[in-house]
This record gives sequence, C-alpha cells and structure tokens, in this order.
Amino acid sequence: MHWSKRTVFPILAAALACSKGVPAAFEETLATLSASVPDVPHAVADVSGSPMLQEITDKGPYLGFDTSEYPGDAAMQSWREHAGYDWVGYYLPAPCHRDASWTGKRDTLEAMGWGMAVVYVGQQTWGKRARTRSRKSRGATCAATLVNAERGRIDADDAIARTAAEGFPTGTAIFLDIEHMNSVPGAMRAYYVAWTERVLEDGRYRPAYYAHNANAQAIYADVRALLDRRGIETDPPFWIAGGSNFGRDRDPQEVGHAFADVWQGVLDTWEKHDEVRLPIDVNVAAVPSPSSAQFAD
Repeated sequence: MHWSKRTVFPILAAALACSKGVPAAFEETLATLSASVPDVPHAVADVSGSPMLQEITDKGPYLGFDTSEYPGDAAMQSWREHAGYDWVGYYLPAPCHRDASWTGKRDTLEAMGWGMAVVYVGQQTWGKRARTRSRKSRGATCAATLVNAERGRIDADDAIARTAAEGFPTGTAIFLDIEHMNSVPGAMRAYYVAWTERVLEDGRYRPAYYAHNANAQAIYADVRALLDRRGIETDPPFWIAGGSNFGRDRDPQEVGHAFADVWQGVLDTWEKHDEVRLPIDVNVAAVPSPSSAQFAD
C-alpha cells in the first residue's frame, strides 16, 4: 500500500486542484447521499472463519505483512510456518492496482491458516500537480480527474463485485486504500464518502479504510459524521500507515489514534524466512484477520 518503485501502475495520475467551490460541493454531495440512501443495519451475519481463527487467544497484537504481488503458494506456505506472521494484505484488482496476482487465492490462503485484510486501491490525488499526458490517457481508470462522488459509487460497486467474486463472506471489511495527501481536498472527501455510502447501501460488506497517519483524523471525522447520521454507532476498521516508535509488540492505537485497528509501521523492507525473501510492509493488528466478520465489533 505504500507505493514505491517496486509497485507498478499502468496509469499514473496526479493531483486534483481544488477550487474554492469544492468544499460547498462536497457538503451538498454529502447531504444528498445521506438523504437518498436508506438506512442499512450495521449488523452482519455470523460467519465462521478458518480453523486458525476458531480459537482466539489473547496474544495480540497480531503481526501481518502486505506486498503488492502474490509471492506464490510455496512462499506463502513457508512464511506461514516460519515467519511468525498471522495475516496478510489481500489485494483486489482495482483502479490504481491493476495487478491480479492475488485473484483466486482466498481459499488457498485460508487453508494455510492465514488471516486476511482485503485491500481495494481506489482513486488517488497523489499530492502533486497533474502531469501532462497525451490524449490517449482518456481511457484511464486511475486518474486524479476521477476523484469525485460519482466515481466513488462506481468504484464501490467494483470493490463489492470483486470481493464477492473472491468468495469473501458477508460482513467482510474492504479496506479502501487512500494514499498520503498533503491535505485532503474536497473532491477526495466526496469520493470516499460516496464510496462508503454505496458499500453500506449494498449491505453485503463493511467499509474500512487504509489511511496515512497525517490524513487519518480528517478521513475518520468525515466517515464518523456520515455514520452518525445513519445511526451507526460502531466505528469502521482503520488501517493507519506511518507514525513513530513502531514495534511489533505495539498496540495499533499507539500510532496515536484511538480508532486504529491496524498500524503499518515499517515500509518497503525485505525479510527472509526459510530461504524465502520478500519485499514487504510490516503491520500489527488488534485481531488475527482484520477483514473477517468474525471480529466485527
């Protein structure tokens, strides 16, 4: 999720310049969405997980890693047995993550005993001014010009369909990946609010968020306000990247946010276990499978 030179994007887009009218437009979009979408109960079905998840211990936090491309079945089996990790990030094909190497691996990973965090990399602003591109880029699926409420609902439908196609059960949390921004523009706020509303409207899955430490409070405030209007008391799962004083034995909330469920504190490192070396980000989570409905509050 921390995009480095080891992560390849077919289409790079850039920043969205916010006009003075965007905040007002965002508020109007928010009000319209809240008024037009019927309340959906937050409760989800009781879904059993893998044998590893049937017996929950109090050993937390639970160590997890994420890596852009699927390492292969043999590597995942080896690391499950030797690396000490409990869960792994599971990347859906998405607008800004076109790689499909994780596709079809849910059953395999569950059988190995892996917990999972389902990741959907939606539209991004990238924190830079838009790059000049040829007109051939009009068909882009990942572009700062697509950061808006309408696209939020389209991408939510895509995330839902892909999660269902992978066989994830009702109540699974889908982490919308929102990369670091110097500030959170109104268009991005409209995008993730609309994405959230659509996921709630559909009702099969739970909205969740991957956000940088610098942006997490602003994103949480928007989402929390939306949930309050809908009468939903439970906080959605938040996966926070960044922060200081990370440790593999630290509670996720020690990143500095009481609403944090996962903390990504080591980025772009390499680890070797049982002769298998992988490029990873290192995380700690409050539960052994961050997306599982089994651990929904």
